[in-house]
Amino acid sequence: MGEVDLGDVNPEVQNEGAKSKSKTRSFSLGGDDINFCLLQKAGAEFLGTMFLIIFCVGSANHRALVALGSASPAYYLSISLAFGLGIGGIIHILSGTSGGHVNPAVSFALFLDRRISLIVAIVYIIAQFAGGFAGAGLLYALGNFDDIEGGIAGVNAVGVGINSGQAFFLEMFGTMFLILTILSTINEQKGHAASYLQPLSIGIAILVMHIFLIPFTNCGINPVRGSVWNIITGQANSEILIFLFAPLVGSIISVLVHNIFFVSY
Repeated sequence: MGEVDLGDVNPEVQNEGAKSKSKTRSFSLGGDDINFCLLQKAGAEFLGTMFLIIFCVGSANHRALVALGSASPAYYLSISLAFGLGIGGIIHILSGTSGGHVNPAVSFALFLDRRISLIVAIVYIIAQFAGGFAGAGLLYALGNFDDIEGGIAGVNAVGVGINSGQAFFLEMFGTMFLILTILSTINEQKGHAASYLQPLSIGIAILVMHIFLIPFTNCGINPVRGSVWNIITGQANSEILIFLFAPLVGSIISVLVHNIFFVSY
């Protein structure tokens, strides 16, 4: 999700350098970021988010749902594994360019944590929504969804037995867990560089959140994932606002929580 410059192999020097770096980060408009490299990163975010929708949302296959039953633990677990391992792989692929955000809530959180500029955050979010719609369109066109009875799987909605307020807080808390995991894996004070730890730990966090949230909201924790498939399949309603804004609120709270409780000054 981002490279960490450790500077020196001496652990004490690493820790002091990390503290200094975290203190000197500041909010930036990002005029200097407007270059070909930003276009390359936007393209990476577009492709990564497109893959997320095609392969991860596509794993919520309604043919499997009909075969296994809507309450089957095996069905929920298979989707959770697809999202956790799939997004972990996408982050690994994109780590050398954009860092593999593939989620506006992540880009928003990294802007709030002063790790990326405002322009970079906006360009990433636009690319993510564009990639999400492209992926949803391709998935819908290639999946022959119109000839399947029983509805379309993978749509985010408020589950039976909970209300919209509960769904909002569940999505918010799920996003907080994801963002806190991300901020932890890129915390310079922990003395580790970008590595396999990041896609692995983030993928595991996403897997756990899907196991927990699928019965309640079908697990969005990503404004793109929580909206584009609903829109493309004609299933969007007022509940889409939950999946658009709850993750962003979770980003705000998680950055505050991380910087108050989990960063040493």
